[in-house]
Parts: sequence; structure tokens; C-alpha cells
Amino acid sequence: MTQQIIFIIISIAALGFAGWQFLKIRRNILLGKTEKLELDSAKSWRNVLLVAFGQQKMFKNWIPAVFHFFIYAAFVITQIELIEIFIDGFFGVHRFFANKLGGFYTFIISFIEILSILAFIATIIFLIRRNIIKVKRFEKPEMRGWPQRDANIILFLEIILLIGIFSMNGADTLLQNIDSQHFPETGNLAVSSWLGPMLFGGLNENSLYIVERFGWWLHILTVFAFLNYLPISKHLHIILAFPNTYFAKQSPRGEMENMPEIMNEVKAMMGLAEATETTELPEFGANDVFSLSWKNILDAYSCTECGRCTAACPANITGKKLSPRKIVMDIRDRADEIGKNLVSGKDEFKADASKSLSKYNYQDGKSLFDYITREELHACTTCNACVEACPVLINPLDPILKMRRYEILTESAGPAEWMPLFNSIENAGAAWAMSIDRDAWARTGDL
Repeated sequence: MTQQIIFIIISIAALGFAGWQFLKIRRNILLGKTEKLELDSAKSWRNVLLVAFGQQKMFKNWIPAVFHFFIYAAFVITQIELIEIFIDGFFGVHRFFANKLGGFYTFIISFIEILSILAFIATIIFLIRRNIIKVKRFEKPEMRGWPQRDANIILFLEIILLIGIFSMNGADTLLQNIDSQHFPETGNLAVSSWLGPMLFGGLNENSLYIVERFGWWLHILTVFAFLNYLPISKHLHIILAFPNTYFAKQSPRGEMENMPEIMNEVKAMMGLAEATETTELPEFGANDVFSLSWKNILDAYSCTECGRCTAACPANITGKKLSPRKIVMDIRDRADEIGKNLVSGKDEFKADASKSLSKYNYQDGKSLFDYITREELHACTTCNACVEACPVLINPLDPILKMRRYEILTESAGPAEWMPLFNSIENAGAAWAMSIDRDAWARTGDL
């Protein structure tokens, strides 16, 4: 009874704290502007099934994809056993499904154990790739410090989860022969039926019970720790990859979003529409998370930090400063910073001291340009290689374009070598400055 009460208290506390943290992530995502997405729901669900569930884009690099799939499949299928642990913990029973499912229960738990062994092998390989082989895309400047530690923490948590599973199941198989009343028959499990006797065969009943309870609690407590760690980890993509793939844009990847103000101005210049007078100059593009869309910020929180976008980027390959992964990570970091400042409620972050602090009344003297340098933005060739490479359909190009538009159209700034081109297009309608009208050749006698 005492163990049952402790489990209920810990579960409610862990789930409640995790829920509070996920609500903060939602609030940060909604710092972005409203964006109406025109989606075909059939295509959206196809993306979820093939890209998020099926890991389709991962298999363009099949060797790490296979090992990642082992971990992913073990994570998904193990939730079945986790459901049983919750039932056992809340109702004070043991192996709730064992007697009810019989041989099918043996099959399910055996399948989970086989996947767990494969996940263990994959975890060791990933630790070697990151820390010994040092795969190039994991060694970029933006991956130093916390991002590198974060990846290793998750991999070590995976190993702890597996220790919990096999300690619990291994000792349980031996206790079934000693106290069948409290330890229901599970059948011959694929791994624990031989691993349990090999590791714990010499222990007495009390010691076996301690090992079984140790494994049980280690597993569930690691799950709770993992759940509460997710909101500050790149592994938040385990959850957000699904909505992110659902809401991914379905327009052709090379299609850029039009700006209505510019389009209307061009139409007026060409006599296709009436000119409209306005006293306020519109703000083009984006300079902070508030002027990005909520989907851009959802992209940032869905990032797996795998670096496939940066590895495919021709600008990065040729030694330029641009890293699409860093752009996405910087947007997430900026959203986190603003979210924390809003929660603080400090007057120093109010744009208007007479009004309450909110995303509509916020200033801290910073913007995304304090995170992302103009050199990075200028290096982008808009080739869409990063968009094509992303395994969860993130679009790093979209915020890059929005920030460049802000710099050029709102600030009237930009690289010195670009400005003559823009001025020539604005004044002469051509990329190169000419002393005659661009269409003079078509008018008889003008040449």
C-alpha cells in the first residue's frame, strides 16, 4: 500500500510538472504571427504516417537510419509495457495483463525485449559515432557545449531504461518459480528467460525481489525524468515531429511567398491596379520571433539537430558561415529567452510601462539579428537543399528569406555589392543599369 501511494504521488507530480513545461513550449510557439495554412488533410496525414511514423526521409542515409529505427521502434513499442506499469502502480497489482493475454503477452514482452537489445546496440554505436569517430556534422560550432551534452544525456538515459527493463524482467522470471501467487507466469521471454538466471541465478528470494523492484522503479523514474527533460532537449522532436509534419507546407519547395504590399505596388506601376495611398510604411519580412509565423517557431522546436540540412548546404560546404541548423536553433533559443522574460513579469521588458507585459508589449533591445549574423543570411543561395534534407519537414529557408526581406526592404540595408542591382531594378526595371528604357528595342525608331 505504501509503495502504491508513493507511486501515485510521484506520478501526479511528474506528469503535472511535465504538462506545465509543455504548456510553456506551446506559449513560446504562439509568440509567432498567425499563419493560415492551406493544407490537403490527406497529404498532411500521409506526411505524418510516412515521414514522422515511417521515418521515410531518414533512410536516404540508410546506415544511421536503421540504428535510429531500432531506438525509435523500441521507444514506441515499449509504451505497451509502460501502460502495464502504470496500471500495476496505481492499483497495486503485478503484471496486470499476464494472465489475461496468456501466450500473446509472452509474444509482446519478448518482442519488446528483442527491440530493446537492438536499441542497446544502436545506442552504443551512436555514442561511438558522436564521441570517438566524431562524425563531421556533429562537430560544427553550434554543437559545442550543451547540444553535445544533450545528445549524450539522452543516449545514457536509453541505457538506464534498458537496465531497468532487464533487471525487472530477469528477476521476475526467477520469482515466478518461487512465488507464483504474486508473480504471474509470463512464459519463456526471448531474452530474460536466459539472461535472468545468468545474472541473478545465485540470489535468494529477498534479493531477487529487491532487484525486481529496483528495475521496476528505475524504469518508471527514468521515464518520468525523460518526460520532464524533453522540453529543454532536442529530443522534443519525439513529440513535435508529428504536428510539424502534419502542418508542413504542401506548395512546391521552390515557390516563395509573395508579399501583398510589394505585389500591389508592382501592379500599380504596370497599370494593372490602382495605386493605394498609405500614411504608414509596412514592415516587410521578420526581425524577431514575433514577426515570424507560429509554424517557423514550431519548426525550431521540432529540430532534431541531426545536421543533415547543414551537411547538404552548399554554402556551408564551401566554408561560408551559414549553417541552416544553427539558424533554426537560434530561433528556438530566442523564443526561449522571450518566453522566460515574459514569465518574469519585469517592467524592464515592457515597451509601454503603462500596459501589462505581453508579446504585444515587449521589448528587450534585442532581435534575431543578435543571434543570426547578416553574413549567415547573405550566404544562403536559396537552393532548398536544407529543406529537402530535413527528416521532419522543417523549412530553414523560410526564416532566412524573411530576415533578408526585413534587412533589405525595411532597413534599406544589405551587402554593398547587392545594392546597385536593387537600385537598377527599381529605377530601370532591369538588373543592369542602362541609359535607355529596357523595352526600347521593341519600339520602332527608338534605337
